[in-house]
Amino acid sequence: MSYAEIFQPQRQDGKLQVHWLDFVIIAIVAAAVWYVYNQVNTVLHYNWDWNTIPVYIFRWDAEDGRWVQNLIVQGFFITIRLSIWSIVAAAILGVIFGLFRVSPSLFLRLLGRAYVEFVRNMPPLVFIFIFYFFLSDQIMPLIGAEDFVHHASPTAISIVEVLFGQANLFANFLSGLMCLALFEGAYVTEIVRAGIQSVPRGQWEAGTSIGLNRFQLLRYVVMPQAIQKIVPPLCNQFIQTIKDSSIVSLISIQELTFLSVEVAVSTTRVFEVWITAAVIYFIICWGLARLFAKLEAKMAASRG
Repeated sequence: MSYAEIFQPQRQDGKLQVHWLDFVIIAIVAAAVWYVYNQVNTVLHYNWDWNTIPVYIFRWDAEDGRWVQNLIVQGFFITIRLSIWSIVAAAILGVIFGLFRVSPSLFLRLLGRAYVEFVRNMPPLVFIFIFYFFLSDQIMPLIGAEDFVHHASPTAISIVEVLFGQANLFANFLSGLMCLALFEGAYVTEIVRAGIQSVPRGQWEAGTSIGLNRFQLLRYVVMPQAIQKIVPPLCNQFIQTIKDSSIVSLISIQELTFLSVEVAVSTTRVFEVWITAAVIYFIICWGLARLFAKLEAKMAASRG
């Protein structure tokens, strides 16, 4: 029996076929979780109490007479917003600098490489701290983010809160978004560069031979083929961005990790809070991984 037959789930007649090894792995994982749980009890003398966690997910608002989001759910939605906007901005940066990386211009190639090397060879925390304070002190006053919120109409405020979260934290959110987008953009740049360079040289030469200029060559010949190679790793980078978004908690962006810290400190329920946060991150990333796997399979089928 091959490795693939043992470790990869098989589908027959549209149904998932489970191998006996799957049950062994589940049993091992369950035993490991139970062991850790008991070790925390006996060694650390920790008293588990999950009753406080639901209160920080949803709470009853007596004034409105309804259930409303509490800190953990608020952090979850901020994480989703931050990740979506960051990967969009990173994709734009990645396309621009990815084209720079394969440009015939030496200056543009050096500029693209300098950006990639600078980001990828700097610790994420150092990068985030440096750019956050620079963006907060220089860029935010320049673009007038705080003034916009202070003078915006109620309709504009509602739109801001739907897209970016609390209006009073709009400038803070933008700073974190820019930092994360700059960081992730370096990795997207390399994805785009690799995708473009994966197109056979003959395709470039064929496009040139029929009189296409470089812009037309990229638009009609190279990019349609490169996108098929770019999309799968870009999907993986989106999942990575969700995990990397926890870094901006250190600059007081109130996403899931930051608010989990607040809940853990205020309740002293450290393990319960962080296990809850870990489960939320896992569900998001695992769900997206499954979704992107189906997307990749459809793309592969369409190419075949």
